[in-house]
Amino acid sequence: MGNPSTGENPEDDGARRILLAGPRSFCAGVERAIEIVERALRSHTSPVYVRKQIVHNAYVVEDLANKGAVFVEELEEVPDGATVVFSAHGVSPAVREEANNRGLDVIDGTCPLVTKVHAKARRFAARGDTVVLIGHAGHEEVEGTLGEAPDSIVLVDTLDDVRNLDLPDPERVSYLTQTTLAVDETAAAVDALRQKFPMLHEQSSDDICYATTNRQNALNAIIEEADLVLVVGSTNSSNSVRLVELSRRQGTPAHLIDRAADIRPEWLEGVRTVGLTAGASAPPALVTEVVEAFAALGPVSVEEREITRETTHFGLPVVRGAAAAKSANAGSTGEGART
Repeated sequence: MGNPSTGENPEDDGARRILLAGPRSFCAGVERAIEIVERALRSHTSPVYVRKQIVHNAYVVEDLANKGAVFVEELEEVPDGATVVFSAHGVSPAVREEANNRGLDVIDGTCPLVTKVHAKARRFAARGDTVVLIGHAGHEEVEGTLGEAPDSIVLVDTLDDVRNLDLPDPERVSYLTQTTLAVDETAAAVDALRQKFPMLHEQSSDDICYATTNRQNALNAIIEEADLVLVVGSTNSSNSVRLVELSRRQGTPAHLIDRAADIRPEWLEGVRTVGLTAGASAPPALVTEVVEAFAALGPVSVEEREITRETTHFGLPVVRGAAAAKSANAGSTGEGART
């Protein structure tokens, strides 16, 4: 990280204070997706292709590429009959059909929580509802969900989008959300939907995933004490970007960094206490790297602030086709979740 030692010493003893928000870093869905690729690499002698980034983190993608994974944007870049892993963000039925038609050996890395959203989209559309999807246009998870019922799903991103909705049957409206949105902003969008469509079909549970919610709540617990918040995560990581936005909305400067080297000296001027967290796709080692970078500059005190302990675990998918025999000894299990 440059030379950020221009920051003022926060305490009488000269130590800078770092508040570690917990939970932070990898969630169960990310761990599962990475393990799927690593097992595929160990069990295949032929190339293993991954459609899109397996998770939205530059460090993770680079590491897996160095181990042999071949990342592609679309299936047309994958040779017929080859092995391809779908990313944690999910794909549309059209992508699955293309893979099947070309005889690709598919290993599905879709997060089970995203799969649940897809199932809801199909169910809501099948009962005749217009489904309002709250999310960010262009995000891979959103594209996959839209593909489940393209004629029945309408995407909204802002409150103005909600206010401008003109739906064919205002009494038959359901909603879904991207799993990595800001909890408070999503609540406002849902409230706006309720006001515009009083007959809005309510959900029995939220779509925003537990990891996204936990990381936002954990950051909320330290924002007021921090002079600066650093979020470890890549720019295309939705849940990481939401953490930065959350801090800024509450008046605490915040920056998104991939690595410790991204920290700029001017950010630390006058900073006595640093709040540190990481998005759900960022490796814990990168948080340690940031702490060590601060420690190399002078005394630091590190305080862990854990608001909850995450125990969710998702089983690995059953690998079929050519990959099945090769990975049998790798200990594949049926897909599932436990907490």
